[in-house]
Amino acid sequence: MRSRITFASVSAALVAVLGCGADTRSPSEPSSIAGGADGAVGAAASVPLDFEQVSAGGFHSCGVAIDGKAWCWGANDKGQLGTGTVTPSAGSAVPVAVAGGLRFRHVSAGYEHTCGLTTDDIVYCWGFNYWGQLGDGTMGEDHATRGAPAAVAGSRRFRLVRAGWSHTCAITTSADAYCWGENLYGQAGDGGTALGRPRPVAVLGGLKWRQLAGGAEHTCGVSKTDKLYCWGLNDHAQLGDGTKKNRVTPVVVAGGRTYRQVDAGTYTSCAVTTGNVAFCWGFNGQGEIGDGTTTLRLKPRAVAGHFTFDHVNVGGVHACGVTTAGVGLCWGDGGSGALGYGGTSGRTSPVAIGGGLVLRQINAGLAHTCAVTTADKAYCWGANGRLGDGANVMRVLPSPVAGP
Repeated sequence: MRSRITFASVSAALVAVLGCGADTRSPSEPSSIAGGADGAVGAAASVPLDFEQVSAGGFHSCGVAIDGKAWCWGANDKGQLGTGTVTPSAGSAVPVAVAGGLRFRHVSAGYEHTCGLTTDDIVYCWGFNYWGQLGDGTMGEDHATRGAPAAVAGSRRFRLVRAGWSHTCAITTSADAYCWGENLYGQAGDGGTALGRPRPVAVLGGLKWRQLAGGAEHTCGVSKTDKLYCWGLNDHAQLGDGTKKNRVTPVVVAGGRTYRQVDAGTYTSCAVTTGNVAFCWGFNGQGEIGDGTTTLRLKPRAVAGHFTFDHVNVGGVHACGVTTAGVGLCWGDGGSGALGYGGTSGRTSPVAIGGGLVLRQINAGLAHTCAVTTADKAYCWGANGRLGDGANVMRVLPSPVAGP
């Protein structure tokens, strides 16, 4: 049986990612990235794609072009690029098309799997499936990888899907929440714990949902009444209910505020209120709460700076957000360059990303970040091998995602 995700394992993954130089690879990454013996690829011959949305995962990234076609780049050792193959020794330094000819509304990259919602409201997943995080009814070593998209079991229609580290959650067109995959700490929200749930199970509580987010081993969501709930592992106070007690069904986040958006990271969660103020809670060892400290927070704390946020997103040990004016901000661990301001020092309060870009969407991965500008161009920065810019080097400033 595979062990649970621990803080030590997250730290080890980040150490492997960062290494001692800009071109070190994690043991979980492909040993080479297609394009050259040194892992680098020359400038793409074609024009970069116009993107609707991007998502940064563990060691890969994915996005949906404005024509609805999905593309992925980075590691493919578990089939997380969705190309129809699993390639343990090589990934892709530039976007490659997801197989199947499907058209997507959005995609969500987890740690080693990816899920997407098609334009006909069906969820497809691909990549690592040991815990059943693909939701196709299979799980375990005999079904551990899937290199091409497979429809989630059942006949439900969905309007949103979010991939966590080893589990996935989605909201149906009737606003009901379902989760599948790893459930050792109740992150599926069905009232129990199990090795995994290979098919969607209903989140208990009778709530109707506006938004969901999957973290490492916890889940958060905003109800249609603008109330914020979390469930699952709570050893670092990532549920925000004022305790460190695990929850197998949704529990309301402390503070009595109303929210419109939430995201869950490894052991930290962040959300935006209906008044556009960002709050974070949970583990804060690298300043990923953004309140100017490195103190663990049992309850939500306002992100420093009096910014008005459109949305926030939480990665491994960093977080990012976009203001209502399109300014990209990041905070937390900077060792991989994932904060995007031009350096590698961490920040305990928000720092603006470099390049003068005007953003409409941002997404934080394990040790990198990707974003889409108001001109539909995708940029990534941070740890090497998953940025899609045709090279295999760390970037401390936004680098444009190359053409396929």
